[in-house]
Amino acid sequence: MDSLGGHIQIAFLPPCAPDLNPVEYLWAWLKRHALANYCPNDLTELHATARNKLKSAQKRPSIIAACWMQATLCMS
Repeated sequence: MDSLGGHIQIAFLPPCAPDLNPVEYLWAWLKRHALANYCPNDLTELHATARNKLKSAQKRPSIIAACWMQATLCMS
């Protein structure tokens, strides 16, 4: 692992390590919570709604932090 004064830390992950990827947890949140029981009329509507839900997640730091903590990449 390389480090730059504790500000940036690089970790090389195995090619197939979804449990270490915070984005996988964000997708799981999107599917299980933000879009749960959502039935779009077409793909365009799904695209727009998913995009809006992801944008709203950006404004909720608790969701992003939870994804990092779940991936065990968060340094306390």
